[in-house]
Amino acid sequence: MTLVAIILATLAAGIGSVWVAALLMGLGGNRSPGMMPQRLLSLAAGALLATAFMHLLPEAFESEAGAHDLFVTLLVGLVFFFLLSKAELWHHGHEHGAPPAHEHDHHDHQGHAHVHAHDHSHDHHHGHRHGGWAVLTGDSVHCFGDGVLIASAFMADMRLGLIAAVSVLAHEVPHHMGDIVVLRQSSSNRRVALIKVSMAGAVTTLGGIGGYFLVGQLQELLPYFLAVASSSFIYVALADLIPQLQKRLSARETAAQVGWLMLGIVLVTVVSRAAHAH
Repeated sequence: MTLVAIILATLAAGIGSVWVAALLMGLGGNRSPGMMPQRLLSLAAGALLATAFMHLLPEAFESEAGAHDLFVTLLVGLVFFFLLSKAELWHHGHEHGAPPAHEHDHHDHQGHAHVHAHDHSHDHHHGHRHGGWAVLTGDSVHCFGDGVLIASAFMADMRLGLIAAVSVLAHEVPHHMGDIVVLRQSSSNRRVALIKVSMAGAVTTLGGIGGYFLVGQLQELLPYFLAVASSSFIYVALADLIPQLQKRLSARETAAQVGWLMLGIVLVTVVSRAAHAH
């Protein structure tokens, strides 16, 4: 039953987020700039932070694992994802030719080894058809990791797994919007671009299945898996999503950002209570 739930949840988070992204782009006239992606980023940041601090970490600390060891795991996880992000930036710079330092100032908030569209949008001017495959490769690795994290949450508690899946879906939607933009630039067929991104999203399920058997064999390490999952969510929210929201905006737009951030927190809370009641 748990494995079936993991497969369904990872399919919804992995492929579902791609189709939600495509739907929102269609409603927005296929334009990634604008307020909709900003609102989605705010929503995703709130959902990730709420999941990490209100659910994953409390679940980990309720175990028999020591608080000191869990905090060390959380710290190591944050440093690991930082180094992973730096490694991806270094690789990308050498593969495509690093632009001047000032052009990277607003890109250095990449996290979770994920390749975003705003880091590749300049590639189509040079006719790079390999940029799309770079995005798919990075996205596949990222999605596999998401699957493992969702599986870890489900192994701890079904309700926790559902919350983690919803949070992953929320933060993947704006990322997949960027992926689709890049793939459409490197492919003349929009449907093929959507299929390619969907296939990368499907890797989430492979990660979920692998995580199910991995965590099942290492049940005593589950609290530490949850701490690592928390570090991943926290890093993505604070180092990746929120910096993209740090812009000088009008009072109305700022209020909207805060509102969507709070909505993400409320969404996770509602899903948690609904799942618990069920």
